[in-house]
Amino acid sequence: MTWPAPQVGQIIRYAYLWKREADAGLEEGRKDRPAVIVVARRRDGSEVRVVVAPITHAPPSDPNDGLEIPRATCRRVGLDDERQWIVVSELNSFIWPGPDLRPLPGQGSASVIMGLLPAKLSATVNERLQARIMQRRIAITTRGE
Repeated sequence: MTWPAPQVGQIIRYAYLWKREADAGLEEGRKDRPAVIVVARRRDGSEVRVVVAPITHAPPSDPNDGLEIPRATCRRVGLDDERQWIVVSELNSFIWPGPDLRPLPGQGSASVIMGLLPAKLSATVNERLQARIMQRRIAITTRGE
């Protein structure tokens, strides 16, 4: 199976593992959800390390922990009509393509890509992440390959 190349700003279908789930000993997320690629970096020759931020319907308790996705963007990438947030306080990291990517049933590997964030929104996500990193208020869960 040939997988599409990951790019920063792409929204993917993914079995996200929340930190609280990893801390409880789980190795796979309980729910497949959209996530946005915030880092896609080639390393060690052909490996590409990807870092993703989850997308959720639940508003963050701290407004600095999330960024609401505009409804027009949600519609364009195929998210439902409910309000959605990109969480910037925790991330998953994995080697692309990982076993937790979720293509649509009966469709090829390209179906893991739902769409692309607008450049301005992607830049804002990056700024929020950088602030969280500087404050040491971010959790990264490394997923098994």
